[in-house]
Amino acid sequence: MSTATATAFDSRAFRRALGNFATGVTVVTAADPQGNLVGVTANSFNSVSLDPPLILWSLDKRSSSLAVFEAASHFAVNVLAADQIDLSNNFAKPKDDRFAGIRYQAGEGGAPILADCSACFQCETHQILDGGDHWIMLGKVLAFDDCGRSPLLYHQGAYSMVLPHTRMTRREEGQPPSSHFQGRLSHNLYYLMTQALRAYQASYQPRQLSSGLRTSEARMLMVLENDAGLNLAELQREVAMPAREIDEAVANLKRKGLVCDSEAAGHVRLTIAGIDQTEGLWSIAREQQDKVFGTFSEEQIATFKTVLQAVIRSC
Repeated sequence: MSTATATAFDSRAFRRALGNFATGVTVVTAADPQGNLVGVTANSFNSVSLDPPLILWSLDKRSSSLAVFEAASHFAVNVLAADQIDLSNNFAKPKDDRFAGIRYQAGEGGAPILADCSACFQCETHQILDGGDHWIMLGKVLAFDDCGRSPLLYHQGAYSMVLPHTRMTRREEGQPPSSHFQGRLSHNLYYLMTQALRAYQASYQPRQLSSGLRTSEARMLMVLENDAGLNLAELQREVAMPAREIDEAVANLKRKGLVCDSEAAGHVRLTIAGIDQTEGLWSIAREQQDKVFGTFSEEQIATFKTVLQAVIRSC
């Protein structure tokens, strides 16, 4: 039986109830024929049709951006990544120029395409429908980019992020051991190490990616936390990544304001924001380590570290 009646409909309670449906966060952008740019934060984005490829989102009829969206031939839906909360807040608040200091490039119809998002859909305005106190904007997708970055979520009035369900990261109760560990493989140390690493990463890596950073970027920040001022060659040795990936990761981290050039030429170091981000990464790492190794004694852990360090030195 419904807790609300037609005569006493609580719109705030209704909004809170809707907040239980977790959504992604987008910034929808457009440009009118005169070149005026608009961008609004929206979590009403949804898919409509695959053939033809249609999507929708809704805009408050009182929005100051409405005139530009009505005049624009195209718009872009920028799906924000987990580390783009500041970008979401920027386009959610009234400002004279929401694009000041924001990196973007012009897409279809001049609609701004924001940098480092999780995905982007460039759309031709297909139809505008009346939806109560909002206009429902229907767009035909002309092009899209899938960057594969962990998305920013919105749930119960707060920002959130993607984490794997616990049921997907543990073996079902009663499930027999994997047949892969039968016979000689069960005594092969290399095989056991690779399987142990795979099992560890199954729950750790998604949590690390939920920070919005690529694995290479997170690894670099965690190295710089203890070894500030490394040059690119030293970074390559410490993070065990190809030079090309290091160059790309450094460029991305600089754009995000997490690292900057050090006083020494060719060296990089963490910024204040980078230190804060790195602390979050180490917190995730500590929680994972405690979760996996919490049942072992200090002596067992010490022996395990000794064995691993000896293996590293010998290779």
